[in-house]
Amino acid sequence: MRPKSNQNTLHQPRPTIMAPVFPTSSTEFITVMAHYHRAEIARMAGWRDRIDRTTNWAITVVAAMLSVSLSTPTAHHDVLLFAMVLVLLLLVIEARRYRFFDVYRSRVRRMERNYYAQIFSPEEGTTDDWIHKLGDDLRQPVFLTSHSQAISRRLRRNYCWMFLILLFAWLVKTTFIRMQENAVEAHLVTSVSERVRNAAIGPVPGWIVILAVTLFYGWILYASLRRPKGEGELAFGNVHV
Repeated sequence: MRPKSNQNTLHQPRPTIMAPVFPTSSTEFITVMAHYHRAEIARMAGWRDRIDRTTNWAITVVAAMLSVSLSTPTAHHDVLLFAMVLVLLLLVIEARRYRFFDVYRSRVRRMERNYYAQIFSPEEGTTDDWIHKLGDDLRQPVFLTSHSQAISRRLRRNYCWMFLILLFAWLVKTTFIRMQENAVEAHLVTSVSERVRNAAIGPVPGWIVILAVTLFYGWILYASLRRPKGEGELAFGNVHV
């Protein structure tokens, strides 16, 4: 036989669920818009901080690898190739973070462009479609940019310069300074065959390394210059991360 306390608990009435309260006046609607706008800015700023953090990591990697590779002629150039791989990994991570940032940034800009801008400087032709699009986005959030577009944007802003610095340092190591076991006997490379031999990494021939670097930087050039049509907020101006 069950205790009486359990029987009393089973027969207790369930608490009444209150329906959400919606704004019923213009004052309440303005209050909701102000708080929601502030909340979206906070989320956008949080993801922007993550983006900047990844960029700082990439700059630190480039600086550290350059100091290790260029400090002495005996340092191998594969350190710079390893730095390229690390920076590429950070670029992929930052592109993922950028896609989340772009979602919240788009919401903030939609409110600022269609609501707050109309308060300060009203213009004819502005409809209420933006509020319905904002509601649909809140019900079912979707990414506004693909991963490849995000990589292209971050390459154009920051990472292309880091890769160019690493490429210049790699060219200096492979085409000007002959690899020597003794730092005192460092000499300049004087022939193409010696440059190819200087670019080798262990059992990997130098021409394969040069071909791989050429293809990699060809992709970087293509991704940096590629600008798909209809890049969202970019259609409204150049103020874009």
